[in-house]
Amino acid sequence: MTSVGLVGVSRETNARLTIYADLLRKWNASINLVSKATLDELWRRHMADSAQLSDLAPNHVDHWVDFGSGGGFPGLVIAILAMEAETPKLVTLIESDSRKSAFLRTVIRETGANAKVITDRVERIAPLQADLVSARALADLSTLLGFVEHHMMDTGVALFPKGESWEKELEIAQSKWRFDYQFVKSKTETGPGILRISGVSRV
Repeated sequence: MTSVGLVGVSRETNARLTIYADLLRKWNASINLVSKATLDELWRRHMADSAQLSDLAPNHVDHWVDFGSGGGFPGLVIAILAMEAETPKLVTLIESDSRKSAFLRTVIRETGANAKVITDRVERIAPLQADLVSARALADLSTLLGFVEHHMMDTGVALFPKGESWEKELEIAQSKWRFDYQFVKSKTETGPGILRISGVSRV
C-alpha cells in the first residue's frame, strides 16, 4: 500500500477509492463516519483493512451484504473493488442512520459502484439471501451470528474483522451456536484479525 491508493488494483479503481476518501473527509466534519484520529491513516486503517476481506471471499459472490456499514467499511470498499474484479455482483449496505446512508448513496453515485443502501436495522429487514455477509465493529459475535442466521444462505460465508478479544467472543458464541471458523491475522494491524465463518446453526 502506498500513502494514497492500494497496491494491486488498477489506476481506475484507485481513482474511485480516492473519490470515496475525499468525500469521507468532507462529510466526516459534520457526521462521525470514522474517528478523526484515524483520518491521517485512512488508506491503511480503513481502505486496506477493508480490502483484505476480498482475499477471503469465495471466487464468485453474487450478493454480499454488509451489516451496519457506517462510513462504508468494509462493504463500500468491496463494491468499488468489484467493478474491476467482477465479484461480488451486488453489495447491499445496511445502515440505520439516515445521514450515514445519505453519505453512502453519494459515494455510490459518484463512483458508479454496484451497491444499494437499506436504511433500517439489520434485524428488521426481510431475509436477504446473501451468499456472503460482513460487519466491522458492529456487535459481538453471538449477535452477529443471529444476523447471519436471518440473512445468509446455508452455503454462505461470513467475514467479521475482530480485535484482540476475539477469542473471548468466540468462546461465548460457541455456547449458543454451532459453526466452522478460521481466524486469519490482519495484514494491516498486529493482534486483530478476521473470522471466516460458515455452517451456522443454533445449539
